[in-house]
Amino acid sequence: DEVSEFVQSALDGFNVCLFSYGQTCSGKTHTMQGSGTGPMRGIIPRAIEQVGRYKNDLENAGWVYEMKVSFLEIYNENIRDLLREKNPGNVKHEIKQNNDGRRYVSDLTMKVLDPSDGDGVNNIMRQAAKHRSVASTDMNEVSSRSHSVFTMHLTAFHKKQRKTLRGTLNLVDLAGSERLERSGAVGDRAKETVAINKSLSSLADVFGAIGRGASHVPFRNSKLTFLLQPCLSGNGKTLMLVNISPTEESSQESMCSLRFATQVNKCELGKAKRTIEINASDCEDSGDDSVVSLRSARSPRVTGRPKQHASGIVLPQGRMVRRKIA
Repeated sequence: DEVSEFVQSALDGFNVCLFSYGQTCSGKTHTMQGSGTGPMRGIIPRAIEQVGRYKNDLENAGWVYEMKVSFLEIYNENIRDLLREKNPGNVKHEIKQNNDGRRYVSDLTMKVLDPSDGDGVNNIMRQAAKHRSVASTDMNEVSSRSHSVFTMHLTAFHKKQRKTLRGTLNLVDLAGSERLERSGAVGDRAKETVAINKSLSSLADVFGAIGRGASHVPFRNSKLTFLLQPCLSGNGKTLMLVNISPTEESSQESMCSLRFATQVNKCELGKAKRTIEINASDCEDSGDDSVVSLRSARSPRVTGRPKQHASGIVLPQGRMVRRKIA
């Protein structure tokens, strides 16, 4: 339910971000991607399915709806396109900002996706998995060596009202924090570990600055935080799922993850802002904000939810301990 409400916010025109955080081998990738088509599906396929369930409601209410998706990884502070069809060669992806202030990644593959097309969703997941940087360590045979960011770019246009809503849903599978003495990483794996831990420290610094109410938040200290600044800077909504390992050997890492969850839980991002574009000369505006909401009549419980930042803890068994900021 918690995740469902954040997906709904993206449909309503907000910038939304969900993080999966934790040590290596704690189930972060499984939380986001899952496996198969049954109850073990992850957040990404479930979120796409939820978007698809509302498509008919949007069309019946006069909205023309489109969803594009992108999938990237940040490996050693370099951005890689996980949906690329060819060898990227010398293509360098940069984080840029267009004239209307929206952030984007240059030369990144964007695919139009029908959320009800199960085969299309599975093909995208397989293609991204094929390009994702993974390697074996003493702690994990298939350790993710990069952060991955799956983004749904949601657009809804109402011709009669001349209104356009633009929302984004970023689903982030963070690379796992790890200690070199436990992972046994050497050579390239050790360099990856250093880059991962440095990037995670930058993320912690951002949340720390937000929690203190600092006048300067160091978003530019890493590609990850700079890319997701629109979701973290007060204009968006963010949910963090913290995964912990049940093994006794991982108790120290689990305590560190729980301390980080506590730090994140103290952050208030402020009142989120919806992205609405209006052609004032042609708009037939009723003055009722509900006419631009993508919420269906079947979900009134979402209405009036406080604009807040929430953090949660997801255990490997799939249970969640939720902490919410009023």
